[in-house]
Amino acid sequence: MMSFFLLGIVGPWQIVLIIAIVLLLFGGKKIPELMRGLGKGVNEFKKGAKEDDDSKAEKKAE
Repeated sequence: MMSFFLLGIVGPWQIVLIIAIVLLLFGGKKIPELMRGLGKGVNEFKKGAKEDDDSKAEKKAE
């Protein structure tokens, strides 16, 4: 609970600052590749979680 107060609430200026830092670090051409890779990773995670849930449901049915 204490860490919530230390971090504060992320506002619009903090988001703009984070986006600016990411643009400076990676450049405009590299960001779409990073986002595409992140999207693929999220999809794989969801797929794996669903398969895990399906296998648990099969074990319970037996």
